[in-house]
Amino acid sequence: MTRLFRRWIARAVLSLSVVAATVGASYGQEKVVRIGYQKYGKLVLLKSKGSLEEKLKGAGYKAVWTEFPSGPPLLEALNVGAIDFGNTGEAPPIFAQAAGAPIQYVAYEPAAPKGEAILVPKDSPIKSVAELKGKKVALNKGSNVHYLLVKALEKAGVKYSEIEPVFLAPADARAAFERGAVDAWVIWDPFQAAAEAATGARTLADGTGVVANYQFYFASKTFLQRDPKIVGLVLAQLSEVDDWAKGDIHAVAEQLAPSIGLSVPVVEVALKRQAYGIKPVTDAVIADQQQVADTFFALGLIPKQIKISDVAWRPGT
Repeated sequence: MTRLFRRWIARAVLSLSVVAATVGASYGQEKVVRIGYQKYGKLVLLKSKGSLEEKLKGAGYKAVWTEFPSGPPLLEALNVGAIDFGNTGEAPPIFAQAAGAPIQYVAYEPAAPKGEAILVPKDSPIKSVAELKGKKVALNKGSNVHYLLVKALEKAGVKYSEIEPVFLAPADARAAFERGAVDAWVIWDPFQAAAEAATGARTLADGTGVVANYQFYFASKTFLQRDPKIVGLVLAQLSEVDDWAKGDIHAVAEQLAPSIGLSVPVVEVALKRQAYGIKPVTDAVIADQQQVADTFFALGLIPKQIKISDVAWRPGT
């Protein structure tokens, strides 16, 4: 597992070093904040609204946006200096910190345990998580659902080593799931809601009573030290977008649906399972995240023990 993890890091570093070089060549010495985002979430809304650009202009900065398919490559981009700010779920920052990435937790969204789940095909004979023993389970390696799978198996009395994890990105996992190449799929919204609507997939377990499923916002240590006010500005604009989103979920679904290729009703289902509020990182959240790190270390999924409080930023410090 450790060797696979290192090979994954090496491939990501190689490819994203090219991205970093391209960005640097394109913008030279201009003051920019480079933001990594995924196809779904508050950063997408912030990008589409355009309000951040106007605020940054007044501070002498420009936003440069880069889309990533999931959290692990986004944080590796931060590691190699290709981006300055981004967000992911619980697990990617654990792998990133263990690999020495200079990440700093700067904010989080409250728990959204229903926003990720272990799915099985509608006609699957599998009725419980315990029945996954010996089965093939698809998931995105190092993503938030990696922790959900570990903890759900633990709760059901099944060792992680007793299932066969199949590491696939969401699109490939969906294809494998539909053709029966895997027995179950651990996935997050909106892919979760899309699979439920299109295939009738059943939920074996979501995060309820198992994991918190936080979303975290990160800045690179270098950027945060250089200009913490810009990080604060980005977070303030995210809070404004968050306030709008929780007050008009249908409008948000209409805005997001075309860009992610899903129907408005499907996106609405996902948004209703999402949490709202951009909050400073607390001691309780750090403690929860430390449990994720300790669990992964105990399983040999990360090569060394890490301390989350070492990379948690508090405004004014």
